[in-house]
Amino acid sequence: MTNEPVRVLLVDDEVGFADVLQKRMGKRGLVVTTATSGTDGIQILRKDDFDVAILDLKMEDMSGIEVLQIFKKMVPDLPVIMLTGHGSETAAREGMAFGAFDYLLKPCDLEELLEKINQAVDR
Repeated sequence: MTNEPVRVLLVDDEVGFADVLQKRMGKRGLVVTTATSGTDGIQILRKDDFDVAILDLKMEDMSGIEVLQIFKKMVPDLPVIMLTGHGSETAAREGMAFGAFDYLLKPCDLEELLEKINQAVDR
């Protein structure tokens, strides 16, 4: 196990939510890059390496499932954790079928999210 910080790509079009999550995870030693659309997330992933991606299921420009499928073509081994609002669990399970590591309901508990990130990075 190295002492390198975990690099997280957070893709969520709710800017306030993404900012708060980025700050809270940053205080825990994670290096978090945010993207406010699926398109931005794809462009960022082209330029940088990440240990895990956190992906909102419902975004304005593309669905989280579409972004997940593109991420999996670009970096097949990248673990992706889907975030979904209540009532979208079916879509989150669909994400699992497309290779997502796991999913959490929004708003998610930070400790639970950190645990999922650690599980994803350790696998």
